[in-house]
Amino acid sequence: MLKTTIEGLIVAVQPRIRLLRSFDQRQHNYPGYALLVESAADRKQAWIGVGPAAQAKFGFCAGGRFSAEVEPVANPDLEPVAFYKAAKIRYTLGIPQPGSPPPWFGVPPDLPTYRARGHRRLDPHVYERVCHLCIWGCRMAVEMTIDQWNPEEKQYRRETFCYGPKSCPIYHAGLVREVPGRNGTTWIEEDWVDEEATSHRGPDD
Repeated sequence: MLKTTIEGLIVAVQPRIRLLRSFDQRQHNYPGYALLVESAADRKQAWIGVGPAAQAKFGFCAGGRFSAEVEPVANPDLEPVAFYKAAKIRYTLGIPQPGSPPPWFGVPPDLPTYRARGHRRLDPHVYERVCHLCIWGCRMAVEMTIDQWNPEEKQYRRETFCYGPKSCPIYHAGLVREVPGRNGTTWIEEDWVDEEATSHRGPDD
């Protein structure tokens, strides 16, 4: 793949997580972080994937200046970002974002913290309007195995989630999600799934 150089302002930093679904079962992969970078040349924005080691080294956060050589993702179905494999990274810490949360800015926590917190589904319209800027928001690339006996049969989509405080006034769950299964069956992921995943946290955690 041909590399391209992207240089600009980091607008947001979020976890880069893939969700694997098989009817009522799900598991997560944690390849790193997603940076939303606004190009200095044309003001266009693009999501760029970086690994956890790069995030730990540089401490990327909104307001910083970023430059790197990147590649377009090989399979867009499996990635929530447009570019990855960042090399020759240069980063300058910027001015902290003003105002009180939500959304939350700053350097995001490590990936084990996200895993431990658990998430709730997030209305995609709320995500696009505000929560794509927040360190607790996440848009996942979702791979669904439709038939466990025929694992080659898959479908792909995007889903948005919130890892933030349950008391956030912006949060809105949106519609329950449906997961297709074999022979036309459907799993409805109801509210209790989110409640169970975040039951260990208080409203402001």
